[in-house]
Parts: sequence; C-alpha cells; structure tokens
Amino acid sequence: MTDRTQNAVKILIIDDEPVICNGCRLALAENGHATDVCHTGKAGLERINRDPPDIILLDLKLPDMEGMEILEKVREEYPSSFTIVMTGYSTIESAVEAMKLGAIDYLPKPFSNDQLLLTVERALEKKRLLEENRALRKELVDRFGFNNIIGENQRILTIFREIQKVAPTDCTVLLCGESGTGKELFARAVHAHSRRSGCQFVAVDCSTISPTLLESELFGHVKGAFTGAVQNKAGIFEVADGGTLFLDDVANLSWEIQGKLLRVLEMHEYKPVGASTIKRTNARIIAATNKDLRVMAGEGQFREDLFYRFNVFPIYLPPLRERKDDIPRLAYHFLRHFCRKTGKRIQGFSDDALELLIHQDWPGNVRQLKNVIERLVILSEQPYLNLMDLFDHLHHTRPWGKNSIPETYAELKAVKKHLLEQVFSETEKAFLLNALKASSGNITHAAERVGMQRSNFHTLIRKHHLATSSPPSDRI
Repeated sequence: MTDRTQNAVKILIIDDEPVICNGCRLALAENGHATDVCHTGKAGLERINRDPPDIILLDLKLPDMEGMEILEKVREEYPSSFTIVMTGYSTIESAVEAMKLGAIDYLPKPFSNDQLLLTVERALEKKRLLEENRALRKELVDRFGFNNIIGENQRILTIFREIQKVAPTDCTVLLCGESGTGKELFARAVHAHSRRSGCQFVAVDCSTISPTLLESELFGHVKGAFTGAVQNKAGIFEVADGGTLFLDDVANLSWEIQGKLLRVLEMHEYKPVGASTIKRTNARIIAATNKDLRVMAGEGQFREDLFYRFNVFPIYLPPLRERKDDIPRLAYHFLRHFCRKTGKRIQGFSDDALELLIHQDWPGNVRQLKNVIERLVILSEQPYLNLMDLFDHLHHTRPWGKNSIPETYAELKAVKKHLLEQVFSETEKAFLLNALKASSGNITHAAERVGMQRSNFHTLIRKHHLATSSPPSDRI
C-alpha cells in the first residue's frame, strides 16, 4: 500500500491480473494518486466497506464473482465512489450494461497509461462537478429552506407541509398575501426543495416594468424588432429554462401579456418580439399577488382563464397581525442579524417593548418589522431596546405631545396610562377570558387560579364589559 497524502485521490484497483494491477498502480502513483489493489471480488468488497475510495477500477471478470455484482452494490451503497469498468471481453453489450448499473466510464483491455490517466481524470472531473452541485444544493436549501423562514405559528407550519408536497412536482404555484409577507422567500423555498434546485431561480416584479418593456424582458426580442433593438436578446423565459420563474405582482400584468403568458403555461412555447419562429421553455412558474385575482377576474380586470392556470396550487400567506405569536421570534431573529451586520451588542428587548411590538397591527407585515428593527439597532447605544426607543419608530400617538421623551412626571404618568389602556388592553382581556374558560366561567375559581382577589378580578371583568354583574351562582 502506498503512502497517502491528506488530499490524495483514493483509487482502488480490483483485478486478478498482477501485470494490470502493477501497471495501473505505477501510472497512478506517478500522478500523485493513492492506490490499493485487490485480486478478488470478495477482498475488493471488504476494502470498499472499510474505506470507500474515490475511484474504483473494476475488472468485470473476477475469479470468485462477477464484476457487475460489485458494480451494483457500489451504486446502491456508495454513490460517492465512481467506478470505471475494465475488461478484456470488450463488447458493446457489456459496456451498455455496466453503464446502466452505474459505471462512470469504460476501459477495454489492453489500454495505455495515457488512456488510463485520461479516463481517471474524466471521472474525477465528473465527481468534482457532482460534489460541487450537491454542495450548492445544500447551500440553497440552507439559505432558502424552511430553517430560514422564521415561524412556528400553525398556519406557517401548514404552509411548510404544503410546500414539501408541491415542490417536487412541476405544478404552477400561486402565492397570495399582503405586501411584506415574504412571498419571494416562500417562492425560493419551493425552488430549493424542488428537482430544479440546481438550475436558475429568476424573479421578476411585474409592477416595476412597463407593459411595453415587459414583453421583451419576458420573451426576448430579435434584432430590429423595435427602435434600439440592435441585437438579439434572450428573454427571461429562455434564461429560466429548466429552472423556476417567479412572477411577482401578476395582478399588474397587461391584458396582452396575460394572453401570451397563458400560451406559455398551456403550450410551453412563446415567440420573441419581432421573431417569426416559436421557442419552447421548460421553466416552472410561481406567481404571486397581493390582490384577489378571483374578484378581479369576476370584474373583468384579469383574464379568468389565466387565473385558473395560476390557481392550480394556491398558498395563502397570513399577515403578521394574524400570527402575532411569531413576532418575538422574528424580532429577535432580525435583532441578531443586524447586530452581526453592524457589530452592535444589543442583548434584547425590554418586556414592555416586546409587548408593544406584539400588539402592533404591522400593515407592512414582516418587511416593516424588519425595517423597524434595523433602524433601532443602528441608532441604539443601550444593551436593551426599550419602550422609548420604539415610540420614535412606530406610528403611535404620543400622549405627551411632540417631544419623544416625557419632560414632566405628569406626562410620564400619561404615557403609562396610555400604554396600559391602549397597548395592553387586548392582553388583559385575553388573560381574563383564558382564566374564565379554564374555570368554566366561575369568577371565584378563576380569581383563585390566577392568584388574584375576587373583587379585583371582577373589577377587570367589568372594565372589559365581559360581565355587568355577578349573579348568585357566581357565573357569567
């Protein structure tokens, strides 16, 4: 056994002819490869099981077993080991059969050292490309997979399950949700979990390109098609061929573009602007909208036939106000992200600041929350983000007037009153309802359960108009 450097390619030679083994070993060693030799199939399998090599040079005719048997086992159990088949019984049939069983290449005996080295280098190049592709796929899934989407709300978990089911298919997906709900992030998750993940993901915002330019962008154009078309240009459908095309804001598509898209979805073909020939595309479409396409179709503002083509597998992304239990996770995720980017060491949020974040409506959804946290991190010099930090960055009515910080004790008390009455009102009401539900509506039992005096608990009930009086049965 030759010495192996840390980065040497490991090559196993399985052949019962010593002359062949020694010749291969010497030629490969001179090129820096680490080689082992086995003269029987059984010894070869034992060696593979102990330490799978990078490349296997395998004779198809061995004294104790058929090389095809070893080839099939390697394919099933050691897919990272590439096999080159060697045989003196060179026929087209055996070569085809070996390739079907997973051989990467074929060497008919006798062969020269140059033929051997060239075949090994081709196999190593294919192996490197495969490993790079696997690494890129893993990076893609890590970056755009579910771990990158923050949320444990039940509706988000349901979306994850839907994506896992639809991603491996070529089905058209329609993502519906308000602006800022992360439609492109979910579209990338579909792509990352699909069979197309090694190909292009191309995103187009249909609302930012004028209708006259969008046709050329999507389908391309030929030289002379219009003023300024000085050369042929490939369209996005050509660039995304074999991959995924994400069309955002499809509600803004012109009627003419809608008709052309319908043909692409139905026939997988299109015509570049100014061209006389048809091109085909194998791009998968993921569409997104923040409007109700069904309503638009009913009002004649969107093609009904195109809506049904888009709506094969609709996924509704809930707004942030409908998944408030995810806000603390998102807030801390963005806090850590922007602390890393800015080098700040902010440890977290004060309790009242986090409560204020939770009780916002967030009309801009996750995007708005992200932007607010980024501004807070940039401006803050404190170890914790507190309530006063938030007031300057949220659209809240300040009870103390124009100044961002109360200047008198009276103003401070007004701020406190405002927060108690406006910000925490929903939490307080939910707290009461939860306690009453757990106690089957019995006020006394509910008060005891939460550790409050009955009179104080009843006062809060009246405050929130949950009950106007307590009947003798002590139930509401």
